Amino acid sequence: MRNLILVGPMGAGKSTIGRLLAKELRLPFKDSDKEIELRTGTNIPWIFDKEGEAGFRDRETAMIKSLCNEDGIVLATGGGAVMRPVNREYLHAGGRVVYLHASIEQQVARTSRDRNRPLLRNANPEKILRDLLAIRDPLYREIADVIVETDERPPRMVVLDILERLAQLPPR
Repeated sequence: MRNLILVGPMGAGKSTIGRLLAKELRLPFKDSDKEIELRTGTNIPWIFDKEGEAGFRDRETAMIKSLCNEDGIVLATGGGAVMRPVNREYLHAGGRVVYLHASIEQQVARTSRDRNRPLLRNANPEKILRDLLAIRDPLYREIADVIVETDERPPRMVVLDILERLAQLPPR
């Protein structure tokens, strides 16, 4: 396995589960959004404010390309990383892709107090999350080697489920 890549919507648990997977597999953990912040010296909301979503997505594409060229990492991506076809190509080629699926209710509960999510700065975050999932769910599924439900499951159980299911996949 080259890399283990987690995709899914905001609030699905990509960072939490990614850290646990990395620890279990004794691999470095990288979060594409955090890597963008580290390399730019600023946060995602600031990039959205100054460069717009298109500017952020350009930075995200460059970061995903870079991270997918690494070997032996667990990578958590931003929820919108799958929107660009080129990103889906990088992700699919970069390793095994796990889609962490979460219900809208779970996403709302997990993101409700997080002020670092520019797309949810709205009076109706539930509608935004619903609209985003309608568009992105088929894209997550398109590149996923494994799809795992995260609702109402302890992160440790999700990790064990992922490892078990990955072990059953044929090599590629």
